[in-house]
Amino acid sequence: MSTAPCDVPPAFDLEPTPPEVKRYHREKLTASLGALTVSLIFLAVIAFAVGPQVDRFVRGVVGDNDWLRLIALAVVYGVGMELLTLPFDFYSGYVLEHRYQLSNQTLGGWVWKQVKGYLIAGPFGLLLVAGLYALLWFTGPWWWLWATAAWLALTLVLGQIVPVLILPLFYKVTRLDDGPLLDRLRRLAEGTGLKVEGIYRLHLSAETRKANAALTGLGRTRRVLLGDTLLDQFTPEEIEVVFAHEVGHHVHHHLPKLVAWSVLLSAGGFWLIDFVLRYLAPALGYASFSDPAALPLVLLVPALCGLLLAPLQNGVSRFFERQCDRYALARTCRPDAYRSAFVKLARLNKADADPHPLLVWLFEDHPPIRQRLAAAGK
Repeated sequence: MSTAPCDVPPAFDLEPTPPEVKRYHREKLTASLGALTVSLIFLAVIAFAVGPQVDRFVRGVVGDNDWLRLIALAVVYGVGMELLTLPFDFYSGYVLEHRYQLSNQTLGGWVWKQVKGYLIAGPFGLLLVAGLYALLWFTGPWWWLWATAAWLALTLVLGQIVPVLILPLFYKVTRLDDGPLLDRLRRLAEGTGLKVEGIYRLHLSAETRKANAALTGLGRTRRVLLGDTLLDQFTPEEIEVVFAHEVGHHVHHHLPKLVAWSVLLSAGGFWLIDFVLRYLAPALGYASFSDPAALPLVLLVPALCGLLLAPLQNGVSRFFERQCDRYALARTCRPDAYRSAFVKLARLNKADADPHPLLVWLFEDHPPIRQRLAAAGK
């Protein structure tokens, strides 16, 4: 496997970001921040003001059984948050995508996708809440360590099943049948130790005009997904560069690093939940440390932690993406294809090539396109 640096000409000069694209990203960010703000306010009000009253109402319906109270409260809060954020999701995911000619999705298709998401995420969320409280109730003061171990196990299981069981419920996935292209991509993976179950066409065009690719799955279910929007509009050389970028995630061991990072964060988050429940729940009128009525506190802590840690997590992600860009350039020695691929991605996806540095630091998990193009000029 050769990853020696290539001689590359100056970086392609992408035109300045059009005002329309700036406006698209501004409106998407506004919708995202609106949904986040509404969710946090909802949880904070429930946790600090009316949680015990909501619990008394639920007791009047389901009785005093802790399990029934827990499930009922989880449903009430889950449905409440979804109803509050649904207008933002619809505006961002349907209205704006059509307004800026990025979506092929019908209104019925959008609604059905939301319904499928509820049917999967709803029961799964209830199982997570029930599992968390089972650990709270039955494993003693070190429950948060058990929760961390359970989170690691869940992460590994989901990594196995999402590509084969969950993703096909939302997108059509078929094996790539382009023999010459498959040969190109397999040659790129040779010598890297990357073992994939297969290379697949992800049928995105039924919903979107955006192009994308991903390395997904764990163990026997690891596979490369290439969007049909990318396969149909990019040259084989450009697809090689995109594929090599995904191979870079394997070569640099990003997946195990991200799993380790997730375990570290989850341990801190569960410990913080333990701390908050022990020292704040009684003061707020909840009956005990493990009272199901304090569920809003349990939900609020990771939401706030995720918000505060987002810049750090995004910074780690951008660092990984730059590593993969450099790997793709060195592995393929195709700087022209690299530049043309990213220019196409910028235009197809209406990417903002020149976002404000503060916005990048706070919200972006990929480097700006212009910075990625500049990497080919070094």
